[in-house]
Amino acid sequence: MSGQSNYEDGLIKQGERIDELQRNGYAIIQNPEKFCFGMDAVLLSGFANVKENEKVLDLGTGTGIIPILLEAKSKGRHFTGLEIQPESADMAGRSVQLNHLESKIDIVTGDIKDASKYFGASSFDVVTTNPPYMINSHGLKNGLEAKTIARHEVLCTLEDIIRESAKLLRPKGRFYMVHRPFRLAEIICTMTKYGIEPKRMKLVYPYVDREPNMVLIEGLRGGKTRMTVEKPLIVYEERGKYTDEIVEIYGY
Repeated sequence: MSGQSNYEDGLIKQGERIDELQRNGYAIIQNPEKFCFGMDAVLLSGFANVKENEKVLDLGTGTGIIPILLEAKSKGRHFTGLEIQPESADMAGRSVQLNHLESKIDIVTGDIKDASKYFGASSFDVVTTNPPYMINSHGLKNGLEAKTIARHEVLCTLEDIIRESAKLLRPKGRFYMVHRPFRLAEIICTMTKYGIEPKRMKLVYPYVDREPNMVLIEGLRGGKTRMTVEKPLIVYEERGKYTDEIVEIYGY
């Protein structure tokens, strides 16, 4: 996977780089000046359970990291990434080409708020999402538009995402999301409002003696009331050293 040949093929543009994913020999194209995927996306791909022959949609796919990782880790039939920012969607599409996954992954440019109009009701077995965490008025805005859109609810809200997911999922289809614990009450209330029953939750802690900074949650469309809280996930044993569980998820 020569960097020079990828430039010549038009897969890589100025300012972009290729990052290895440590899974199936796959790589991803990213632009560090815009937005690069973080640990939250990798943890979500490890938490999501995609079964054989299932169809999967990733809402707000960014540069396509979650569909690519899920294709590497599962026997799902087909994966689709929906992304509103044309530049990010273009980069995701070129990463799909880079890994020769055109028959398994589609990247669609469009608005999450209209997702059910694009794809139709009950059209997916699984929906995943790593959405903006910050309410539009909350926290400092990043001057770069791509990062602002990725981190703040500028173009869509948590309710938009969950409402559309409920429409897109077939009955008993599964919803997977990574978010911030400070919005957990809102997340659970909104999921139940739209008929996605929270079924499984895992809190992620940077260190064993710190507060959790991420929450992974699974919901079932039309599921019965009963949620399992799994043992917490600790990221670092000490500064710069991942725990064994994180190493396994990353695939190093």
